[in-house]
Amino acid sequence: MYNPELEALIAELEKRRQKVELGGGKERQQKQHQQGKLTARERIEELLDAGSFMELSTFAEHVGGILMREIEAPGEGVVTGVGTIHGRRVYVFSQDFTVLGGSLGKRNAQKITKIMDLAAKTGCPVIGLNDSAGARIQEGVDSLSGYGEIFYRNAIYSGCVPQISAILGPCAGGAVYSPAMTDFVLMTEGSSYMFITGPEVIKSVTREHVSFEDLGGAEVHMKKSGVAHLSGKNDKDTLGMIKTLLEYLPQNAKEKPPFKATKDPSNRGTEKLTEIIDPSPKKPYSMVEVIREIVDDHFFFEVQPDFARNILTGFAHLGGQPVGIVANNPKFMAGTLNIDASDKAARFIRTCDCFNVPILTLVDVTGFLPGVQQEHAGIIRHGAKMLYAYAEASVPKITLITRKAYGGAYLAMNSRDMGADLVFALPTAAVAVMGAEGAANIVYRKDIQQSPNPEATRAEKIKTYKEAFDNPYVAAARGYIDDVIMMEDTRRVLIEGFTMLANKEESRPFKKHGNIPL
Repeated sequence: MYNPELEALIAELEKRRQKVELGGGKERQQKQHQQGKLTARERIEELLDAGSFMELSTFAEHVGGILMREIEAPGEGVVTGVGTIHGRRVYVFSQDFTVLGGSLGKRNAQKITKIMDLAAKTGCPVIGLNDSAGARIQEGVDSLSGYGEIFYRNAIYSGCVPQISAILGPCAGGAVYSPAMTDFVLMTEGSSYMFITGPEVIKSVTREHVSFEDLGGAEVHMKKSGVAHLSGKNDKDTLGMIKTLLEYLPQNAKEKPPFKATKDPSNRGTEKLTEIIDPSPKKPYSMVEVIREIVDDHFFFEVQPDFARNILTGFAHLGGQPVGIVANNPKFMAGTLNIDASDKAARFIRTCDCFNVPILTLVDVTGFLPGVQQEHAGIIRHGAKMLYAYAEASVPKITLITRKAYGGAYLAMNSRDMGADLVFALPTAAVAVMGAEGAANIVYRKDIQQSPNPEATRAEKIKTYKEAFDNPYVAAARGYIDDVIMMEDTRRVLIEGFTMLANKEESRPFKKHGNIPL
């Protein structure tokens, strides 16, 4: 039965919804496309399962004020709601650059904090798609208050549910701190930027001339600063990486990561390791190849691949079980640990521990990088972060020594004494305070100096030290290594180890929180 009053109400609803969905208008949306960027709603459609998005706070309006009286901001410059990725529920906000440059005002922030609260209450990941000019100047201190509310929740919910940030446009000033407080930061190459102060401010204050890209582009944060964990070639590529990342993370800290079935046999032989790993400690090899040979379907999802390349971090599956991998990379700086590598590894270890992801550590390390610059920049403090992170982590931890494991770096790479549940070594492994050549020079200094043929004596003493210490068997004899395994058995042994540790429980003394040496 026709009801004109009801029809009018429905028409009004549709009109208002269309206005919100249009954002800043077709012209501004076209400009987004011309810049190679998707609109806020298109990003949500690309990220979530088709038809799963339920929008929340659709008709929110700005709080007003003298400078905002004549300004319209459909949807308040951000689209918020809930949907699914591969059938798993996630909460998402997507900043709309077509509406006041996606600037953050008080009501805009309230839309974001509402879904953050819901994500925490329901135990689901929260994903932020950032494309914003920053604080809304017209709202003054209200916009700063909005940022404060978001930062507070980033901290309080840290470790409760996964928080993922995609930088898909500009992100400047206070806006950069929220993503930096989340678990993972992704950027799009060529169209996303992160910096505290822009090129113009830097030029006026320091007289330095720098472009947006050189100051805070994806390449800078992937290679130099370490702020970004992953980068995509375009919006779709970056959003696809979020989907892949979630395959290794649980919904929240109370759950385990999702199992992924594989046709790759658990007992598949890994004979190829004999070709990859050279017994000579001076010959580099690709640790990435080692990892791919071991894990399911040879797929390693590396995190921060271009930052601190002397250490590798990333995710893979072993027998269907997600694992986080930390590994020295002999191809870069001989796999030594420096400040950046320590920070990179410690952060990744703690992230895995937050979300119940078991940790596999592959060791081939000569030590911490020596040098005045490293010492003065705080290598002691930064290296201690790795020690702290491993000791604090209560998830299943397995360490595999592939070749060298020397000195304090041996401990920093999760030795038995630092809390490893199982420690294995390949026949090529060597565990000692230092390498045979350096040790022989110290231990047998007098014998070498007093010898009529110092070089011959030195070579003999190096051989003696190698036989006595520079191998895996001394450590195995003392219980620091559980077994020296054949290379072809590596995958099978690791899968059996993690299967054995699947129900591990480990308590810690009561405390408010630890005090990591930041």
